[in-house]
Amino acid sequence: MKFSEMPYTRPDPDAVKASLSALTRRLIDAKSYDEARAAFLEKEEAGKAVETMASLAYVRHSIDTRDGFYDGEIAFWDEIRPELEEYEQAWNDAMLALPFRGDFEHEFGGLMFVNAEIRKKTFSPEIIADLQRENELSTEYGKLIASAQIPFEGGTYTLSQLEPFQDDPDDARRLEAWVAKGGWYKENQTRLDMIYDELVKLRDGMGRKLGYDGYTQLGYWRMQRNCYTKQDVEKFRAAVRKYLVPVADLIMRAQAARIGRPYPLSFADSALMFRGGNPRPVGTSDDILAQGRAFYDALSPEAGAFFRTMLDEELMDVLATEGKEGGGYQTEFPLYERPFIFSNFNGTQGDVEVITHEAGHAFAYWMNRKRVPGEYCTPTAEACEVHSMSMEFFGWKNVEGFFGPDARKFMYSHLASALTFIPYGTMVDHFQHIVYEKPEMSPAERHAAWKRLLGEYQPWLRLDGEIPFFSEGEGWQRQMHIYENPFYYIDYCLAQTVALQFWVLLQRDPAYAWDRYMAYTKQGGSRTFTQLLQHAGLRSPFDEACMREVCKAAKRWLNDFDLTGIE
Repeated sequence: MKFSEMPYTRPDPDAVKASLSALTRRLIDAKSYDEARAAFLEKEEAGKAVETMASLAYVRHSIDTRDGFYDGEIAFWDEIRPELEEYEQAWNDAMLALPFRGDFEHEFGGLMFVNAEIRKKTFSPEIIADLQRENELSTEYGKLIASAQIPFEGGTYTLSQLEPFQDDPDDARRLEAWVAKGGWYKENQTRLDMIYDELVKLRDGMGRKLGYDGYTQLGYWRMQRNCYTKQDVEKFRAAVRKYLVPVADLIMRAQAARIGRPYPLSFADSALMFRGGNPRPVGTSDDILAQGRAFYDALSPEAGAFFRTMLDEELMDVLATEGKEGGGYQTEFPLYERPFIFSNFNGTQGDVEVITHEAGHAFAYWMNRKRVPGEYCTPTAEACEVHSMSMEFFGWKNVEGFFGPDARKFMYSHLASALTFIPYGTMVDHFQHIVYEKPEMSPAERHAAWKRLLGEYQPWLRLDGEIPFFSEGEGWQRQMHIYENPFYYIDYCLAQTVALQFWVLLQRDPAYAWDRYMAYTKQGGSRTFTQLLQHAGLRSPFDEACMREVCKAAKRWLNDFDLTGIE
């Protein structure tokens, strides 16, 4: 079945609630493990249907935010999901109270109960209205970003469509593109400030209603963090500042010298890695997809079958079009056991990274799509990002096909960007901890906090006000996760550190690296993040030595890389 053929039907909320209540009662009344197990498996199937309808609505709304029908469906889901959460929690509580817990753990593993205990800490009927309002505000932010129509050089562009101009080799044109984008954010900043201010106060209130000091711990529980704490994250941030920021600063100093621009760099100059322009993929979007097919075919039989299914069943929507939501993501339709990739191709190297990054997520789901319970199909967020960020490095196997004459330029750019990204992502996390520890901060105080952190994590950037919004220290508002998925960003940094371990292995023995990748991926979500790493023979990013060693290896490779002939 192709994506376009998947039928969407809005579920009847009352029927869904009644079904959940009946299944919960059957579970509570079960006289044997077999009876409890039957109710459990029926609940799994019912959940697949509801989640698939929600995902279909979300994807089709993302593809065209102007579509009135799916706009209405998103409003429906924003309202109904918090209501359904009350019934899900009743099921959750019944599972935790079962006399047959040992039988379930024997057959399905104990992690489902660990996660159930965490979910119990994230909800009370008292916060249903708050959750509904949170959904409304997140949707409003997404629609505002998608609505951008930015005049530039006689044309009109969305935020995604403007990106190719932001790394144009022409200094004046590149700067103008950054100024145009920054200008749009400044024009809409009052609304952006208001949305975020309400979100912060709303989330702080939810945390307090659930008995926490504020939102931070609730945020960790909502991210299902089941094997590390705020203190572990603080240690990781310290390791980033100690080992990685100095390496990233050397990379950016070399970039400034290479492109002949002053250090510290402006935001516009930081976007240009090479004077002749950043690496560009060869061919059209269809060519990139064809190269993706060749890459996955060569990688392994399982990977080849997966990507051909994605193409044959049209499970990707990748072109940047008017009205389309920005960014990219992967989601699932569990009823059909199919992943889906959403993106915005714009002619940059990011197009290829979609074929590796988002498809890395999709491949991991594909390999685990039949797991029971369904929550074991995917692990927690940081563990999922290992699938995607590591697959980007496996993509070097087909770098010539993707980039042609820019292949070597891409390899340098990709590794350098992976290293300079981690300080940025860590800064996003640090910023959110500051914000939720002081929810009373004014918008101006939040901007000031971001500007301070820029000096700490990205000292190579010039904050002189030349570019509206960005060089005024306000660029955090373009980061969707800060609005829609609080505390979902350090996950990328933890995962990138693990992905760099795969990069090191790839330099030594590509076949062994793939074996380790599959050992990690085939576990699905059946273990915690740190357990997944341990069982695949990988080091934890919370180990300071891990950060030190990958930084050392990457710095040596970049220093030895011959840039002769690359403009």
